[in-house]
Amino acid sequence: MKKYLIFAIGILTYIPCSSQLNKDVLLTKKLDSVFAAVFSENEPGGSVFIQQGNKTLYDKSFGLADLKTKAKFTDKTVSNLGSISKTFVAYGILILQNQGKLSVEDSITKFFPEFKNKELAGKIKIKHLLTHTSGLPDSRKVENDSIYYLTAKDYENFKPLFQTDTLEFEQGSQWNYSNPAYNGLAMIIEKVSNMKWQDFIKEHIFNPSGMKNSKITDGDFPQKDVAHGYRKVAGKFEEYDYGECPTFCAAGNGGVWSSVSELKKYVSAINKCTFTDCSTIELSRKTFKPDNWKSAIEPIHSSVWFVHPDFSIRHENQILKFKTIEHSGSQGGYRAHLILIPEKEMTIIWLSNNDTFITPKIRTTLLELGYL
Repeated sequence: MKKYLIFAIGILTYIPCSSQLNKDVLLTKKLDSVFAAVFSENEPGGSVFIQQGNKTLYDKSFGLADLKTKAKFTDKTVSNLGSISKTFVAYGILILQNQGKLSVEDSITKFFPEFKNKELAGKIKIKHLLTHTSGLPDSRKVENDSIYYLTAKDYENFKPLFQTDTLEFEQGSQWNYSNPAYNGLAMIIEKVSNMKWQDFIKEHIFNPSGMKNSKITDGDFPQKDVAHGYRKVAGKFEEYDYGECPTFCAAGNGGVWSSVSELKKYVSAINKCTFTDCSTIELSRKTFKPDNWKSAIEPIHSSVWFVHPDFSIRHENQILKFKTIEHSGSQGGYRAHLILIPEKEMTIIWLSNNDTFITPKIRTTLLELGYL
């Protein structure tokens, strides 16, 4: 009798597991179908990783990292992160603050006395650069001098802002995304740490996180063992990265190169407070709202990430809301996205080199199958 009872209990416990297994298999099949329309075997590709709790839901790679060598794009392929690079710069600033070497309340003129209008610039603080609320206009003349900006590094990309005599808006009152702000933040790391900012990030974030294969450019393009970026022109993929894309050499806003497998380590290090204390990590997940905020739109940026407290998605005549912490990247032919959904214990990481942004396709599939 005991044997039959044990067998019956086994069936009862197996049924929900089997149901979940079928759901996971269906997710894989649906995502495979989705990406079959995005990536081709002999064209630029990408890598996608989705995890919920401790369970990997999806982990696959597609296409090529390099059209010349025919190297496959894998989860270990080092690719340009675009603006996800900014999260490393931001954490670098917060680490220096924890070391007592600077404060996000410091005026930027403390580090850049070159500003023409010192009274105006003196009101702008590091925290404003971090959160894209400085009001500094992007005065780079990229279109008029694209040749110069093919090789211009961080300082050269931040230098035009020294001539600012009028802000787009009062510092802290509104928000406007700024790439050169992060070129300036990278230079602040150098000035305060007395070392190349790339080396500072390697020592204080990459190494503690176990990110041995990640790198940050300093002008030159890492041409070996990395993905190249491509965009389609007249129906044919052409390389579009170093040498073709202006401002590509400005590393503070987009010079970090990593892989999906390495970014998994980055997320783990963040969750475990490996490279900085947990109070700093917690602060980096909360939106920053200055006292003089005047915009009708609520701020969506912390000191590091884009944070959506009630990210809303309409699905089957209902609106689903959940907190989302994320940063995307777009540079040359590279696209990237790192997304954390704490409420769902969900981590989504993807990189591609075919000039295609795939997050909406992933999100729709996860919604349809009830993962979100």
